[in-house]
Amino acid sequence: MNDIEILYKSLNERRRPEDIAEIIRKLIGSDLNAHERQILERAARYALVRKSIAYTSMPEHFRVIVGAQKQVNTANTLFHFQPMAELDYCKTDDINPLLQQIEATLFKKVGHNDFVQDRLNKNERDHRQLQLSKRQYNKKWRLAKRIEKKQQTIQKELQKLEYEKIAKHGFAHHLGYNDFIQDLNSACFIAYYTARCNLRSVFTNTSQEQPFDEICEMLLTRCNDYQTTNWWAIAQVYITPEVLEKLSEVQKGNLLGKWTSALENIAHFLRVLWQNNDIDRQTMIVKRGNDSSTWNHAAGAWNKARDQWMQLIYALGLDSILDEICFGKVLRLMAADVAAWHFQSGGKLDPNTLVWSQLPLPWEVIQGQAVCTKTNVIKQCFAVSLDPEKSGWIAPKLHGIVAFKPTPELVHGVAINHPFLASILKRYKFFSGKW
Repeated sequence: MNDIEILYKSLNERRRPEDIAEIIRKLIGSDLNAHERQILERAARYALVRKSIAYTSMPEHFRVIVGAQKQVNTANTLFHFQPMAELDYCKTDDINPLLQQIEATLFKKVGHNDFVQDRLNKNERDHRQLQLSKRQYNKKWRLAKRIEKKQQTIQKELQKLEYEKIAKHGFAHHLGYNDFIQDLNSACFIAYYTARCNLRSVFTNTSQEQPFDEICEMLLTRCNDYQTTNWWAIAQVYITPEVLEKLSEVQKGNLLGKWTSALENIAHFLRVLWQNNDIDRQTMIVKRGNDSSTWNHAAGAWNKARDQWMQLIYALGLDSILDEICFGKVLRLMAADVAAWHFQSGGKLDPNTLVWSQLPLPWEVIQGQAVCTKTNVIKQCFAVSLDPEKSGWIAPKLHGIVAFKPTPELVHGVAINHPFLASILKRYKFFSGKW
């Protein structure tokens, strides 16, 4: 695998920005001027390949979904099926043909899984010439039911993973290889910025660090200097007025359609989560039984999609739509210990939480079940002394440029200086609330 392929693969991973910077140095280092090399070196010097022991305790990938391999192997054994070549056990479309074959063999209908009502009795099996004993039939019937249930689980986990990625880096993981490699400077910016976006949250009672650092700025400046820059590819992960100026009206419209569809899908997912979790909307402090991880990934995906959608409607001159429909942000759940730390150190409830608690639920607004306009949002923001534009409630949120900081080794969000010590603490569940 060459360096450009490694960069492309990293869009679906959680590689350290330092390691991505080192690959970029190898790819375009000879084309950089002295100042650009100096900026890139601020990150590249911390790359694992430059250390005497190339080790990090941080997983360099998103969570892995457990596929249906166990169930498929059992089915092949019980039904004497020929194993299917190159089967992806995490793709429901790949598992469907096997499931349909099983259901047809048992004269069972997909979704009919009531053990009492939906099984065939002996006379029905004999009538269909199904030469199976009751025990054999029940065993195979239960397996078919388990495969159906596993498919549903996989589908839900894939959806959760999709929203986790969108929350971090937008549509970077959907970018095609040919679009990515079309321009080298564009590829370098996309890969490094995505790595910065994919950094894990730090346990803190202040805001998280913004992903756009001085190295991002340098790489983006290089993109501005070249006519060959693939701005469409960059816009999949990084949308600003400056980037959108480089796109055609058709490309902007396509992006607006993609992000609107994402908002609709996330809205449905959030609605179900809201119904299944007893969330304290007034404080957004997590309670026992709340699925906080899933909620926070979905909330992050919603806010990312909403911000990109806002950028696009302003760029297209469609911001008057906010006078009719202006769905709000979705607040993340805060861990109780972080909240206690925040209040103990003199902090107060985030005014954004107060705004969120007074507005109609965003998914109800986008689904046409509630009304929320720009005027409503402005009123609630002013009520808590919050600037509705700068806070991102009625306009795209602006970001600055931060200085590069080495990626910390984290144990449940707590920064540890040494990667080996971090791995030991993680193994024994320090800072997990379970030790």
